[in-house]
Amino acid sequence: MKELIPTINEIVKYGLHPNLIVADKEKLLERHLVKIYDLYFDIEYEFDENDYPEFDKSQLPDIRSNITSNFIDFGFYKTVLDIYDFVNLKDSALGDAIDDLSDIIIDLLEVKWRIQNNSLADGLWFFELIFHSHTQQHIIDLLNFMKQKNA
Repeated sequence: MKELIPTINEIVKYGLHPNLIVADKEKLLERHLVKIYDLYFDIEYEFDENDYPEFDKSQLPDIRSNITSNFIDFGFYKTVLDIYDFVNLKDSALGDAIDDLSDIIIDLLEVKWRIQNNSLADGLWFFELIFHSHTQQHIIDLLNFMKQKNA
């Protein structure tokens, strides 16, 4: 898991800093999103039963605004509500690539914070929990958006 924090840092910088000048920004983001996805499968920890303080999201900068300045082509996209409903081909929903990346960044910032302020076990437990229940879908949706946008 020595790659986890550096990979998190490569993703969250787009939400922490506006107007970053990075060559091949989208390609690098895609690479690091896939890396985070891969790291999920290597999570191993012993549950830490200590009672730790909670992550304070109110101290974060305007992540959405920073992402908007870093990825000016990111925006809304159409998605299917139920991929198994072959009869109703009209139901779709609106997704938002900026919201996807924002949620990914907030989740990863909390993973990093828990590792650095609570314990490695607490951070890895939270990574496993939040990835499966939240982050994973945002990564899939964002990667699909990026693929379709650049097709």
